[in-house]
Amino acid sequence: MAEENPSAMKEEVPELAPFDPMKKKKKKKGVIHDSTDEVENLAEKTETLAVFNILRENNPDLAGDRRRTVMRPPQVLPEGTKKTVFVNFMDLCKTMHRQPEHVMNFLFAEMGTSGSLDGQQRLIVKERFAPKNFEGILRRYINEYVICNGCKSPDTILSKENQLFFLRCEQCGSSRSVAQIKTGFVALLGRRKA
Repeated sequence: MAEENPSAMKEEVPELAPFDPMKKKKKKKGVIHDSTDEVENLAEKTETLAVFNILRENNPDLAGDRRRTVMRPPQVLPEGTKKTVFVNFMDLCKTMHRQPEHVMNFLFAEMGTSGSLDGQQRLIVKERFAPKNFEGILRRYINEYVICNGCKSPDTILSKENQLFFLRCEQCGSSRSVAQIKTGFVALLGRRKA
């Protein structure tokens, strides 16, 4: 047998790392991807896009083009110390395809105040409110009385039948009844008759 050298034995035995729970493990370097996978994925994507383009051309209603309706933020200005003017009220009503009286009643019920339309078709509210108050109330109105629950489309019609309001969607054809506008407690101001 060959003589064994003690220094040679040390070289053959792999050196073990000391076990230290506080020491972090070294991360392995990332695997390099083949370019053939990327080419195959790109080919699949282009085929899929081509199929969807053909679908859109043949059936534009079923293509799933979701056009997002963007509402302009309410332009609210203070008038004096006790009034607020909602400048673009009529524009927002036209964008939502709703009667101004219905939107106005909802705003007044939610704010607990009253007001009217002036000669320039601006809404005058009898109290001071911040624009964010109007924004939040308009969001609630849109969710309740404008947007369809089925397809989330804003293309709806609000109609009154037998003292109930019905919301009918023009996109999917669904129909649902919506709640009446409920006014909260409004304190009577001024003198009362005896």
